[in-house]
Amino acid sequence: MNALAKKIYSGARIEQAEALDLFNWDLIELGQAGDARRRIIHPASTAGFILDRIINYTNICEARCRFCAYHARAGRIPAYEMGMDEILSRVGELTDAGGTQVMLQGGLHPDHGIEFYETMIRTVKEAFPAIYLHSLSPTELVHIARTSGLTLDESLARLQDAGLDSMPGASDMLADRVRRAVSPRKITVGQWRDVMRALARRGMGSSATMTYGLGESLEERVGHLEVVRSTQDETGIIRAFIPWSFSPANTDMAETIPASGVDFLKITAIARIYLDNVRYIQAGWLTEGLGLAQAALAFGANDMGGVLTEEVVVKATGIETRASMEEFIALISGAGRVPVQRDSEYREIRRFA
Repeated sequence: MNALAKKIYSGARIEQAEALDLFNWDLIELGQAGDARRRIIHPASTAGFILDRIINYTNICEARCRFCAYHARAGRIPAYEMGMDEILSRVGELTDAGGTQVMLQGGLHPDHGIEFYETMIRTVKEAFPAIYLHSLSPTELVHIARTSGLTLDESLARLQDAGLDSMPGASDMLADRVRRAVSPRKITVGQWRDVMRALARRGMGSSATMTYGLGESLEERVGHLEVVRSTQDETGIIRAFIPWSFSPANTDMAETIPASGVDFLKITAIARIYLDNVRYIQAGWLTEGLGLAQAALAFGANDMGGVLTEEVVVKATGIETRASMEEFIALISGAGRVPVQRDSEYREIRRFA
């Protein structure tokens, strides 16, 4: 066992240069190291999932990211905005099915100030007090604050008072060079960190994602992980990390060669090893499919994310993956783990032993 392997298996923190070296490891050895690290930070034999729903209430978005096939100006999906009755109907369908979490997401709408978001959040929360609203995103918060003439803290205070429980830390690729190339109208890495700090000041939890395969280097992938880890060191609010591969079909980057399943498994394992302060690594089944997501449970992942996710953004690229709770239970059990239905704060609701 070499020096790096000894550090990993002992639970010691590794550095960026060492994480970069892991991309050269044999895939099976890397997976074993990732799983060993998972057992250190999450010794239980469980793997969780949540019953949730994403509600994309509009696709009118000023960001116009090159990697997105869903925004109205992409010319592929007609512009739309949901009314409150439709939003409430979809939340009701989720609660009828036993779901517990809703993700309201809609991009950077040019005409919506904070009053719109307060009304939407408050209306949902008053109709469904038990539902957990894990909604919006760092980029949306910066946009709301700017268009409303408010600070991040002022905006978050009003949204929290309206009923917002937490905010996904949608991160794309945390490398400013890449962001300037593919999403120049979205926030910078520094602004993403500012939002995470503001969430911490309000006592609100979050997450972090990675959309890879956007033309970034391996060094930039590791740099992304370092931003997440150092932000978690500072704030302690990141509950989970979720890697997603970029789906290029139907986007302005359609010529991009998609990342492979091997890339996904490597990133899962390396993220598990590097992010020693983030307990949960989710298997990104929406983009990778259920088979690879199951394999990721042997590479350091310990959560499958949401089951009843009504997902339309990835679907716009031509990828459509569906799953039921029964499938999740079977997949997790087949991976030798105990399936656990959890809530938004990763507390166990029900165990399927």
